[in-house]
Amino acid sequence: MAAGTERSTDTAAGRNPWQRFWNRGGWWRAVLAVVLYLAVYEGLGWLNAHTLASGITADELFASPRGVVVGIALPIIVMGLLTLVFVRTLGWGREVFGRQPLPGRGWMWIAVVLLLVPIVIRLVATNWSSYSVSVVFAVLFLGLCIGFAEELIARGVAVNLLRRGHHTERTVALLSSLLFGLMHASNAIGGTPLVTVAVTVVYTFGAGMMFYLSMRVTGSIVPAMLLHAATDPTTILATGGIDTTAAAAGDAGLIGFAGIFNFAYPVLALLVLFFIKGRVSSPETGTSTETDQQGVAA
Repeated sequence: MAAGTERSTDTAAGRNPWQRFWNRGGWWRAVLAVVLYLAVYEGLGWLNAHTLASGITADELFASPRGVVVGIALPIIVMGLLTLVFVRTLGWGREVFGRQPLPGRGWMWIAVVLLLVPIVIRLVATNWSSYSVSVVFAVLFLGLCIGFAEELIARGVAVNLLRRGHHTERTVALLSSLLFGLMHASNAIGGTPLVTVAVTVVYTFGAGMMFYLSMRVTGSIVPAMLLHAATDPTTILATGGIDTTAAAAGDAGLIGFAGIFNFAYPVLALLVLFFIKGRVSSPETGTSTETDQQGVAA
């Protein structure tokens, strides 16, 4: 009996030191995972800028498919694949891509709606004649890369580490969204004005909460990835760039209206925290206690 229990505990903890370290979870491991992600991403970005993308200037990024894919998407593709390998080495495939262990509630659908509305507005506002078809497809591909990589680290790895640390789901939602927002502070390294970086961090904190709620209410990380994958490219195409408004920008009135949601997300994120309850009791088996399930606000 004792031997069987020991083997069971061993399996749950991990088969090697690498798995045992990460399987313990906790907030500081979530922070560590995000910091490592950013460090590798910035390193890849620097390497790419001095090799494959060395001849691409900032003004040329959205002028051709090569500018989009090689100049921007390539390091993100690599990070998405590396993060996927990280998940696979830990045996977290089911935890990250499987059914969410805590059920969503009807009110959480508001997050999906609030993400979809500005996406549609930006599609209408975009000055499509400013882009070639190949550039549009390249930007959409970039969006898929961003949605996959960033959701995998924020709503996949970080959320799982926080749940494994036995934090309440309210804490999981708050900290994973904060980490997602702070990830974008790294934009300052590329020379983005600090005011723009600060606004982006606040906005992405709120957007992160919307993506979290989308994951909860749909029961899967995939819809959150797809919503994220639609948010970034429609913003880029509508405004003509990243965190900027270029000559290719579309209808200013509609773009401004869509921008209102950027300010609504952080406010709503703070409000919904009061309604997020429960705790995942066993992330590795995808279960929660009965009291946790009943504790999620309806």
